[in-house]
Amino acid sequence: MFTLFAIPKAFRDHAGLIQRNALRSWTLLEPRPEILLFGDDEGTAEIAAELAVQHVPEVKRNRFGTPNLGDCFTLARKIAANPILCYVNADIILMNDLVDAVHKIAAWSSQFLIVGRRWDLDIRSELDFSSQWAETLREQARIQGRLGEATFMDYFVFTAETATGFPAFAVGRPFWDNWFIYHARSQKVRVVDVTDQVLVVHQNHSYAHVPAREGERWQGPEGNQNLMLAGGWLHVFTLDDCTHRLTDRGVRPAFSWRRLSRFPLRFRAFHPQFNSFVRSLKRSG
Repeated sequence: MFTLFAIPKAFRDHAGLIQRNALRSWTLLEPRPEILLFGDDEGTAEIAAELAVQHVPEVKRNRFGTPNLGDCFTLARKIAANPILCYVNADIILMNDLVDAVHKIAAWSSQFLIVGRRWDLDIRSELDFSSQWAETLREQARIQGRLGEATFMDYFVFTAETATGFPAFAVGRPFWDNWFIYHARSQKVRVVDVTDQVLVVHQNHSYAHVPAREGERWQGPEGNQNLMLAGGWLHVFTLDDCTHRLTDRGVRPAFSWRRLSRFPLRFRAFHPQFNSFVRSLKRSG
């Protein structure tokens, strides 16, 4: 099995409701994973005690008070009782198809990063987790929801060594997730898109919690800092950059015309010696 960890926001109002929905779904996975909740925002200790999961209150934060994702990844690797970890945003509802996918991919490769697209859905009430809840939610997501873009990633399952060297990204802000795919690929780790076999639900919400934001979402100084920590746009990868995908016939090589069209940029990103060669030519010229 794997260790699942997350960094919830304060459990207030709508954010509190959707986070409770998400966390309860994690506890119903079979077999139940080890679950770690990081941070000391309002309500986190209480929900951890209620659901009998481990609470890790002390995490580093930036000047805006946003948790340091790199610190949480480092702590999770030290604390986890399992060699496979899963980071997930605290508004994401998971079902057992993710567990099935992890088992298949772990049997196929000893080192991997699993990612996938989400289904965006408006949820305004506490979910009923009685019998057949997952089947009901799947149908609702497909009828009323919307499949997210390849640029947004809300869950990652990975072998522990894949997540070394994590920068001090601000959680819940852009670009760190894109960097994680770049980082795995730069280590020659197989990155598997499980969208076709795994349905996860992202409960739509506002971004009023983002300090100093610019616009309606999470753009702003923290996003700009994340982009700098990622190493710039050449390291902003998406699900189009996955090496493999999980199908009903098993794991297969992935192919994307979009990825192929960006090959010259990706070549430079993956080959530092090429960049050194270009710089030497400029100096000699």
